[in-house]
Amino acid sequence: MLKTLGAQIKEFKADSIRTPLYMILEVLMETMIPLMMASIVDQGVEAGNMAHIYKMGILMVAAAAVGLFAGVMGGKYGARASAGFAKNLREAMYENIQTFSFSNIDKFSTAGLVTRMTTDVTNIQNAYQMILRMCMRAPASLICALAMAFWINAKVASIYLIAVIFLGCILMLIIRNAMKYFDQVFRKYDDLNASVQENVTGIRVVKAFVREDYEIGRFHKASGNLYQMFLKAESIVAWNAPVMQFTVYACILGISWLGAHMIVQGSLTTGELMSLLTYCMNILMSLMMLSMVFVMITLSMASAERIAEVLDEKADLVNPKDADFTVPDGSIAFENVSFGYQKNHERPVLSGVNLKIRAGETIGIIGGTGSAKTSLVNLISRLYDVTEGSVKVGGKDVRTYDVETLRNEVSVVLQKNVLFSGTILENLRWGDKNASEEDCKRACELACADEFIQKMPDQYQTYIEQGGANVSGGQKQRLCIARALLKKPKILILDDSTSAVDTATDARIRQAFAQEIPNTTKLIIAQRISSIQSADRIIVMDNGCVHGFGTHQELMETDEIYRDVYESQMSGKGDFDENGGDL
Repeated sequence: MLKTLGAQIKEFKADSIRTPLYMILEVLMETMIPLMMASIVDQGVEAGNMAHIYKMGILMVAAAAVGLFAGVMGGKYGARASAGFAKNLREAMYENIQTFSFSNIDKFSTAGLVTRMTTDVTNIQNAYQMILRMCMRAPASLICALAMAFWINAKVASIYLIAVIFLGCILMLIIRNAMKYFDQVFRKYDDLNASVQENVTGIRVVKAFVREDYEIGRFHKASGNLYQMFLKAESIVAWNAPVMQFTVYACILGISWLGAHMIVQGSLTTGELMSLLTYCMNILMSLMMLSMVFVMITLSMASAERIAEVLDEKADLVNPKDADFTVPDGSIAFENVSFGYQKNHERPVLSGVNLKIRAGETIGIIGGTGSAKTSLVNLISRLYDVTEGSVKVGGKDVRTYDVETLRNEVSVVLQKNVLFSGTILENLRWGDKNASEEDCKRACELACADEFIQKMPDQYQTYIEQGGANVSGGQKQRLCIARALLKKPKILILDDSTSAVDTATDARIRQAFAQEIPNTTKLIIAQRISSIQSADRIIVMDNGCVHGFGTHQELMETDEIYRDVYESQMSGKGDFDENGGDL
């Protein structure tokens, strides 16, 4: 874990080295000042030697100035190193997440990843800054102050040693008990973020069903759990301050009492007693700083483990050594394919699938909910790898292709359509970043999106809100289809992506595909038989298996599932608004 995180310090190594060096310089200056003060009292004030007082005074000012400079520079470089470290951690996590396959992403919740990149990284940033500054300054100050105290008077300094041992034991006890609660805190952060994310994303549904009070209750519960965890942890950590104060005052009393007796006996000077009291405060303040560092490190250890999980996660899907960068055509073959989302699955999602699809064919896919229609098409662009068998595109196993090359030739309009904040043109150019405005308009015409875009005040410069909140479901689907068409793929997969458009528009989109992209293999997942009835062939999925594969007429004669669905849909008044109109 430490090696994983440490690798992200990168260009900030120099700042990370400068910071503790400046902290040590500051400590050395602070350690010299009490000795100079003792010298002023003993050899200047009591001896009436003004020259010595001036000399020591000038040296004290110089030492204070150097210490101030060192402290400022240590703060500057420490802040730069910690902020840079946090920046690198965020970038490294984000870059690694982009390499994840769907199976990798499934291991982490969206809320969990957000917490890792925000709260967890902030904790690491604060802890790292304290390690560079306090974790170097406090031990150095403690050691220097103890050494000087024993050099002045070992008998009095032994009081410090007892205090250090006592505080060290108490501190370890506090940290050990607090750590178990801090480990749980960030899981509660995930729950809180998940509650907020889900509510904000589905705010229209929440309001439509008048569920505001229910959502507020969920948030209060998540927030309350987080509060309880922090309360338990902080209640333990809070013992640190009173124990520290007790030790400080006990040391001052002990040193004052013992020092006074030694001054009377003549074995200790007044200046030396003043120095010992100053070192007493230095030692105990150093211990307090160390306790703060340990608490912060304790808190950040849970964050560090969560960040390391993301950084150490390796993509399940990687390019082969001699990757193929050419996809000959859009032909598809499934050869005895089985697939499961979990490696140790008892029953696969897909089993025994054998299909051969010619380049340029239009293939309809139909089946009940959970029949593995989406799982089937996800294997074509290698969003997941098969468990058994092989999937071939252009006559080659998809695992032999360069992943980027394959996915550029397989355009997918997913079941859950996503638009990003930006103009319509910017969203369309996700399909082809170099596409001209004319190319974008042509793709929109094929997807029947141009008709509603032209009615918008800014047309193709219309700003799309995050998630496409300011367009209807049918409009969003057509924009996503146009975006996919801009890739000019060899294979086009529409995963139930015309479900929110009327049947008339659906028919026009299919007709445009047949006329404009005849050489592109088209796979259309649909719930309406009318959407796939005219396809070259139709796949009927049932319980993870191919139940039937043929033309509409062939399936009507040989496949009872297809025939039952067709008859049930045709017996009604229609399967959608046949007169047109988006909802």
